[in-house]
Amino acid sequence: MPEVGQASSEQAPKDLIGFLDYYLVKKAPFQIPDNAKEWLVQYGPWITIVVIVLTLPAILALLGLGAVLLPFAGYGAGFGLLAIGLIAEIALTVMALPGLFARKMSGWTLLFYGRLVSLVARLLAGAIVSALVVGLISLYVLFQVRPLYKA
Repeated sequence: MPEVGQASSEQAPKDLIGFLDYYLVKKAPFQIPDNAKEWLVQYGPWITIVVIVLTLPAILALLGLGAVLLPFAGYGAGFGLLAIGLIAEIALTVMALPGLFARKMSGWTLLFYGRLVSLVARLLAGAIVSALVVGLISLYVLFQVRPLYKA
C-alpha cells in the first residue's frame, strides 16, 4: 500500500511545464534515444536558422498578400490571428537562438513560448487539427531534449 507522500508524486504537477514534462517525458510511451537528443540539441539551432532564412521570402509575401486581401469580408479574422502568431513565433525563435547555441535554459524557454504562441494562434484561427498535431509533436520533441539545457 503506497504511503501518503508517494501518492502525490504519481499525480501530474499543476504548473504547465511540470504537467507537460510529466506526460511528454515521464509517461511518454516512447523516448527519443540519447544520441538523437544530442544531435537535435547540437544541430537544431543551425537547422532553425536555415529554415527561417529559406521561409522568410514566403512569409514576407504571405504577409504582403494578407495586407492586400485583409479588407475583403470573410478573410481577415483567421488570417490576422495566424499572421500575428507567426510574427510572434518567429521573433521568439530568433531571440532563443543565442541561448540554444549556448545550451541555456533561457533559450529553451523562449522556444517553448514560441511554440505556445503558435499553438494558441492556430487554435484561435480555427485550425484545430493542425494546432493539436503540430503542437503535440513540437512540444514532445522540445520536452524530450529539455534536460540537455542548463539553467
